[in-house]
Amino acid sequence: MKSGWQIGLAFVGVAVSAAAFAVLWPHARDAGTLLLVQDDPVALSDMQMKSALRNDPSTISQNVDAALSSNDADLAKSFTDLAADKYVPVEPDVAAKVDAAVAEENSTSNTARRFAKGLITGEADDVASLSGTVAGDLFVFGDVRDVIREGKRLVMGEDADRLVLGLATVGIAVTAATYVSVGGAVPVRAGLTMVKDARKVGRLGAGLTEWAGSSARGVVDAPMLQKAVADASIARPGQTISAVKAAFKAEKAGALVRLAKDTGRVAEKAGTKGALDVLRIADGPADVARAARLAESKGSQTRAIIKVLGRGALLLAAGAFNLAWWVFAACLAMLGFLASIKATTERLTYSYLQRKKLKRARRELAVLQNSALAA
Repeated sequence: MKSGWQIGLAFVGVAVSAAAFAVLWPHARDAGTLLLVQDDPVALSDMQMKSALRNDPSTISQNVDAALSSNDADLAKSFTDLAADKYVPVEPDVAAKVDAAVAEENSTSNTARRFAKGLITGEADDVASLSGTVAGDLFVFGDVRDVIREGKRLVMGEDADRLVLGLATVGIAVTAATYVSVGGAVPVRAGLTMVKDARKVGRLGAGLTEWAGSSARGVVDAPMLQKAVADASIARPGQTISAVKAAFKAEKAGALVRLAKDTGRVAEKAGTKGALDVLRIADGPADVARAARLAESKGSQTRAIIKVLGRGALLLAAGAFNLAWWVFAACLAMLGFLASIKATTERLTYSYLQRKKLKRARRELAVLQNSALAA
C-alpha cells in the first residue's frame, strides 16, 4: 500500500514539473535568446519587433495612420518599409497616400523653403533643413553666430547654453579640418550640427545632454573663450574664428567627435529625423553608437523601429537578472522533471522486484506444501 502511494506521488511530481516546464519554456527561450543577442542591436531589435508585432498585429497600420495625420511622411514611409521587410500587408490605398505624402514633402518648393529655414535659423528637422544648417556651419556662419550669441550671454552673466557654445566651438575647429581634408570630415561636421540642433529644439535626451555638456566644457578654455567673444562680431568672422580656435582644446575633443561621427552615420542611413529620434532617446554616446549599427543594417526602417521599441531597440528593456531568472526557473523545472522521472522509475522497479520476489516465495511455499502432503 505504501509503495503504491509513493508511485502515485512520483507520477504527480512528473506531471507537475512537466506542466511547469511547458509554461516556463517559451519565456525562458525568448529570455535566453535576448541575453545572447543583447550586444547586437540588429538582432535585438529584430526579436523585440517580432514580439511587438505578435502581441499587436495592427501596430504598423496604426502608426502609419498616425504619421500621416501628423504630416510626418518620412515616418509613414519608414513604417511601410518595415511592413515590407516583415511581410506585413499594407492596404494599397494607404500605400498610395504614403507615396503621395513623400512626393509632396520632397517637392522642389518645400525643399528650398526648408533649406533656407535651416541656413538662416540653424534649426533642422529633415534633410533639406539640415543641408541648410550644415551649409551655414561649413561656411562658419552658423557656428560663429552661435558662439557670439551664447558667448555674449556668458560674458554678461546671463543664462548661456554652454552645451551649444561648446559644440559650436568644436564645430569651428572641425570645419577647418573639413576644408583641409577636402570634405573628408563632412559626416562629423553634419553630426555636430545635428547634436547642436537637437539641443536647440529640446530633442536631446537628458542623459546625453548631461554627458555632452560635461564633454563640451572640457574642450573649451572658458576664460580664454570669454575674452575671445567679448569683442567678437559676426561682421569680423576671421578675427572671431582665430580667437575661438585659440580657446579650443583639441586633445580633449575625441569623445565629442566620435559622438558626431556616429550621429552622422545614423543620419546617412536613416535620415535626419531618424538621427534626431535617436538623439532624443539616447542616454549616452554608447546608445548612439548602437543606433549607428542598427541604422547601417535597417536603413529607412530605423525610425519605425525606434518609434515602436524606443530605447529597447538599442539595449535590453528588461533587466538581465529578470531574463536570467526565467532561464533558471525553466532549468529548475527541467531538473524537477528529470528527478521525478528517476524517482518514478526507481519506485516502479522496486515495486516490480518486490512483486517478483513475492511470487517466487509463493511458488516455493506451494512446492513445500505439496511435498509435505505427498509424504
